[in-house]
Amino acid sequence: MNEVQTAVQFPCHQCGAELTFAPGKEALQCAYCGHLNPIEGFENTEVVEHDFRAVLAERVSKSDTVQDRVVKCSTCAAEFEVKGHQTSERCAYCDTPIVVEPSNRTLIKPSHLLPFVIESRTARERFAAWLKSRWFAPNSFKRHARHDAGLKGVYAPYWTYDSDTASDYRGMRGDDYYVTESYTATENGKSVRRTRQVRKTRWRSVSGHVRNLFDDILVLASKSLPKRYADALEPWDLTKVAGYSDSYVAGFGCEVYQINLEQGFDEASKIMDTHIRASIRQDIGGDHQRISWMHTNYRGITFKHILLPIWISAYRYKKKVYTFLVNGQTGEVQGERPYSWIKITLAVLAAASVVGTLLWYFNQAN
Repeated sequence: MNEVQTAVQFPCHQCGAELTFAPGKEALQCAYCGHLNPIEGFENTEVVEHDFRAVLAERVSKSDTVQDRVVKCSTCAAEFEVKGHQTSERCAYCDTPIVVEPSNRTLIKPSHLLPFVIESRTARERFAAWLKSRWFAPNSFKRHARHDAGLKGVYAPYWTYDSDTASDYRGMRGDDYYVTESYTATENGKSVRRTRQVRKTRWRSVSGHVRNLFDDILVLASKSLPKRYADALEPWDLTKVAGYSDSYVAGFGCEVYQINLEQGFDEASKIMDTHIRASIRQDIGGDHQRISWMHTNYRGITFKHILLPIWISAYRYKKKVYTFLVNGQTGEVQGERPYSWIKITLAVLAAASVVGTLLWYFNQAN
């Protein structure tokens, strides 16, 4: 039988009711009396980076596996199950916000988070504006999503990586030049000789060395969120991070990472590789560049495990589930929606009609 955990809860200093974090206020707020309970230490956040290779070596014998566990609510004494990847929820019986320890105590704990700034009301307004701008979405979909989409605030797990990279490369540099070429053309039924400038490329072998400094390469560590849309929520202002505290999480969902530290760096190195290749092409110079071989050393790799605030909703339309996300710091909206082929067809026909009308006027003018 699973061990029953006691949840961490946050009673109001004024009336004793349970508190939730108030976005943008650096405080917990009581839903009943409205009293604000400030979070201590918000202004004294020291951002600490951790040595990637040292921590990785320490974790050789440790597991990142999590399990579901049973939690006891201190408000109503009910016991209910919390999924292994969640560390913050609401009581299934009295809706009291709770925070619990991960089932695996060896997991790397988040050291920092970005608190929610955008309130749920504002997130809904941003979503409504986003829906309105989806011209080719079916009208019935817009009505359905606007009224039926439930909104939930979640702190999503992320890794950030820093590294100094040194890359050796070999490749080719192409420089364009022009030559004059003669050709025969037919004018007024006669063959005439003409000349034209033809572009050619002169290639030569090159090799070299470039260095790059990367700071806060961000990698989503959750498999629950659609990565395509989560990545599109960037940029985040990571200068606003606060030290992790359960108080910020009260009333919001929170996940432990499902992509571990090493897997996260594999993803970060792909992001770095794109920038490294761009710097190599710049170092090669010329009009064209080819990279035939490169090798990169990663030095001084450090990382942070942080949580970022996202409003999320999933809604069903014609037997398919659609998801949208709202950046809880900036209000940026990303999501998926169906297309109305009727609207697209009408738009294409309208465009064709305009083009046809313009061509007719042009021909008449000539």
